[in-house]
Amino acid sequence: MNDDELEAIRQRKLAALQEQALRKQQEEERRQQAEAQIQAILRGVLTEEARARLQNIKLVKPELAQAVEYQLATLAQSGRLQGKITDDQLKALLKQIQEKKRETKIRFKRV
Repeated sequence: MNDDELEAIRQRKLAALQEQALRKQQEEERRQQAEAQIQAILRGVLTEEARARLQNIKLVKPELAQAVEYQLATLAQSGRLQGKITDDQLKALLKQIQEKKRETKIRFKRV
């Protein structure tokens, strides 16, 4: 291989890496915009106490908090929420979601 061929290979490799970095950056920006949109919706549909509870849950169980956030955002966007969600209503929703995720364990006792 001569220097021109090596330089062409380097240029193609560099272009591919730059394109990959650009795609990653665009994907991250879309994710951040979606997250900001969800947070804006939640500010409109949750009371202060309910938002505080959801933030606390996000620290302990991020998957559960994310599921609740998506569910509330979907309900709000479809117009199925009337008024703000109180802390008690959020507790009931969390309880429902946790019951769905609970696994059934069967243990056999050998005698």
